[in-house]
Parts: sequence; C-alpha cells; structure tokens
Amino acid sequence: MNSRYAGYLFCALAMLGVGSTVVVSKTIAAGLPPFSATALRFAIAFALFVLIMRWRGVRWPRLDRRDTLLVIAQAGAGSVGYTVLLISGMRLASAVDAGVIAGTLPAVSAGVAMFALGERPAPALLGAIVLATAGVLVCTVPGGELAAPHAGGSLTGNALVFAAVVCEALFILLNRKLRTPVAPLPLSALMCGIGLAVALVPACFETPWRTPVDAPALRGVLYYALVPTVLGFLLWYAGAARISGAEAGLTTALVPVSAVAFAALVLREPVGVAQLAGVA
Repeated sequence: MNSRYAGYLFCALAMLGVGSTVVVSKTIAAGLPPFSATALRFAIAFALFVLIMRWRGVRWPRLDRRDTLLVIAQAGAGSVGYTVLLISGMRLASAVDAGVIAGTLPAVSAGVAMFALGERPAPALLGAIVLATAGVLVCTVPGGELAAPHAGGSLTGNALVFAAVVCEALFILLNRKLRTPVAPLPLSALMCGIGLAVALVPACFETPWRTPVDAPALRGVLYYALVPTVLGFLLWYAGAARISGAEAGLTTALVPVSAVAFAALVLREPVGVAQLAGVA
C-alpha cells in the first residue's frame, strides 16, 4: 500500500477508536472518579506496552531536555487531560452532544498545525476542513424538529468535553515538534508511563479504594486501555509519520461519526436529522 494512503488508514482507524471513548467514558463516569479511571487506564496500557517492548527487544529512546519536556506536555495534555476532562464532562453531557462537540477536532487540529507548527495546507485541504466545521454547525445550531429529542445538555458538561477536544488536538500534533525521531512503540509507552505518573497523585485524593466496585466501569476502563490507548496510539503514531499534521488532523472528522453512531447503537440515545446531516 502507498505510504500516504497507509497513513490515512492508520489515522482513520485510530480516530474511530477515539470516537468510541465518548460512549465508554459515559459508562466509566457512572462508576469511577476521573483521575482514578485515568490512572487505571494507563497502568494497564503501560504494563502491556512494556511487555511488547521486551518481547520485541525495543529500547527506550534517549531524548534531550527539550524533547523530554515536549513528551511530558503531550502526555499531560493529550493523555491525562483528554481522559479526565472527557469523563468529567460525560457526567453532565449526553453522548450524542459530546459526539457532536468532538466534531470540532478537525478544525482545532488543523488550526494548531497551521499556526503553531507553521504548516500551510493546500486549498483543497482547507475546503475539506471548512466542510467538516460546517457539519459541526449543522449539528450544534438549534434545528427545531430536526434536532434530536434527547434532553438538553449541560453547558458545563459541553465545555468540559470541548476542553478535552483541545487537549486531544495538542496530543495529536505535539509529537511533530520532536527533534529526535521516536518509533511508535516506545513513544506510546512513554505517553502511558508519563500519563500514569501525572494521574496517580490526584487519583489518590479521590480515595478510589472507598468507591464501590462497579463492574461496567471497570470493563470500560479495560476497553479504554486496550483499544483506544494501546492499539490507537500505535495506529496514530504510525499514520502521522506518513502524512502532514493538517492531513492527520482532517482524519479526526471520523470522531463525531463514530461517537454519534456508538451513542445510538450502544446507549440507545436518539439521533435527529440535524445530527445525521452534520455527520455526513
């Protein structure tokens, strides 16, 4: 397969996994505090990444101070920030609303790529970004009878979900500022290890050992660790290495598609014509 098309495919599959986190976070939020769930997610993923690295004989990368700070910022914002904010927001927002808000990710990611990374996408790519943003507006602007008949969402919950989207955009693009090339596997392990270290202290203040055992929430964390984290990290880094930052950001348009679909199929939340038109 052409390297560029492989990059699109890998990034697209990773973003489908990100879309599923909207639904699984709704389940996790009902049974676990956000930092505790985040720490458990990365504890599972980090252990698995370390085992894979040992099995394949992969060594840890040697980074200079600048790159080390960039990796820490990427893990803190995109790994911990996204997970904590999304789980917190899903306590208040509906999954369909969150899926629609996730549709701002292409515009946010492309904006970061253009203004922070200095990339200049082609006119066709800009047009595609405009279409993706228009789809979000179709979903979010009140549409009367076209809107989904679910209960009104919380402004605070929606704001937390949008903040999670900003963190995800930073996670997606910060690795392009690294001066030292790092392979997908060790970089993913670093993300999880740093994410675990960042989330562990605030998780202790949540006293999760006093929280009643919630089997669906624990299953949700396990899924989150294995699919969007382990598999998703590997797919994203492998794909992002083959295409530009703006092109990678454009594949995030698949996030609201999968999020809204999962909300309808798994949580049985109603979806209106406006949501379907915006996703299309």
